[in-house]
Amino acid sequence: MALEKHVRLNGESRSFAAGATLLDVVNALALDPERVAIELNRSIIKRERWSAAEFENGAEIEIVQFVGGG
Repeated sequence: MALEKHVRLNGESRSFAAGATLLDVVNALALDPERVAIELNRSIIKRERWSAAEFENGAEIEIVQFVGGG
């Protein structure tokens, strides 16, 4: 069993621990969960599923931050 998963995160190669979830990714990046949206392999994942949403080695993850302004 692999100790790490290698993914494409916003177009860049990144590694996360085996068993990592999307919420773990958000926390590792020090992002505010209320201000981001996540797409996993081209499917939007609802925030309430992040803590259980594991991903495979080679997954593509896109994280978009909402920015306020006026």
